[in-house]
Amino acid sequence: MVTSDQRRRQLAREKFERQQKRREEAQRKAKRRTRIIVAAVAVALVAGAGAYTNFRTESAADAKDPVEFPSPSASESSSPEPAMAVDTKATYTMALTTDHGAVSIAMDAAKTPRTVNSFKHLADKKYFDNTKCHRLTTQGIFVLQCGDPKGDGSGGPGYTIPDENLGALGKPGADGTVTFKAGTVAMANTMQPNTGGSQFFLVYKDTKLPPQFTPFGTMDAAGLKVVQDVAKGGVAGGATDGAPKKAVTIEKAVVSKA
Repeated sequence: MVTSDQRRRQLAREKFERQQKRREEAQRKAKRRTRIIVAAVAVALVAGAGAYTNFRTESAADAKDPVEFPSPSASESSSPEPAMAVDTKATYTMALTTDHGAVSIAMDAAKTPRTVNSFKHLADKKYFDNTKCHRLTTQGIFVLQCGDPKGDGSGGPGYTIPDENLGALGKPGADGTVTFKAGTVAMANTMQPNTGGSQFFLVYKDTKLPPQFTPFGTMDAAGLKVVQDVAKGGVAGGATDGAPKKAVTIEKAVVSKA
């Protein structure tokens, strides 16, 4: 026969177990929300070929809608990827002349050969000349996005390139992200594998994102300062995501072997 004392202990134990389950479920939901928000933020970093999603930059606490980067639809790619024409053992430099100053980006063809090859191909065709950096984000993630000849996040070269070097930034943390350090230059995409085009993003402050964006270059100190100065001006209209208030034009882009 169960005594009243045993019954009380049993009820207390059952109550504790219910509380534990509720806490664990709340933690699981919080982690899922964080992953969704981070993944959505990542989507915002997209580049290139046709139909793009909109990218909003909000903090995890404030985000109500997915944070996305404009990105091309892989199904709309119509041109072949350019034939390999770079030295896959060499280092290349992409020199961007902007109306705010020069940005020099070191690129390692050994680690990202097809990405470097695509940038060399496009730069040689003056694809990036006189194009706008169409998006600045100042909350949650900290990047300036460029590489769209249309200047609105919907343009691309008509082909896509594969992801490369995704493990370069280390093992993801518990939240599924890695740190893209200030100065990193990476490809935007549709959040689907192998959907990079021509759009890329310049990280001006350490930013956590899923390891789904090809990190292919590093800005020099002077170039990083140029981007940071643009970021200090904020986003047009006082938002945290959109066209930079200090409009940025890439006047000329040249890729050369270092």
